[in-house]
Amino acid sequence: MSELSRSGERGNAQLKFVLVMVVMGCLAFIGYRFIPVAYQANLFKDLMQHNVDVAATQGYQPVWVRDQLTRSLPEYGIPPDALITPAQRDNRVEVRVQYTWPLEFPGYTYQYEFDHTAKSTSFLTFK
Repeated sequence: MSELSRSGERGNAQLKFVLVMVVMGCLAFIGYRFIPVAYQANLFKDLMQHNVDVAATQGYQPVWVRDQLTRSLPEYGIPPDALITPAQRDNRVEVRVQYTWPLEFPGYTYQYEFDHTAKSTSFLTFK
């Protein structure tokens, strides 16, 4: 009798397993496409900070920072049309970089937007 009452439950675990595997596969694919772009952007932020600090301590003009970053764009996988805006404010060197990177997924394109401003550390600036 218990076999008859449970006959409708067969295959339920298999369906749940397939659904969980599909969801996990989708998340893995999203991570595979997104994580490298975000990681390269984070490395580029570090480079931006390093360059503005060097410019401030060595007395370089803000244009030097733009030139250094422009040369590094291919190494970090950043599009060549990235907008790099150097400036000098309050005895500090700063640079702002903006770009959009399209991440294509099946049926959807996500626009990864990078907009970061790096400012030299104030105690490194000579007056």
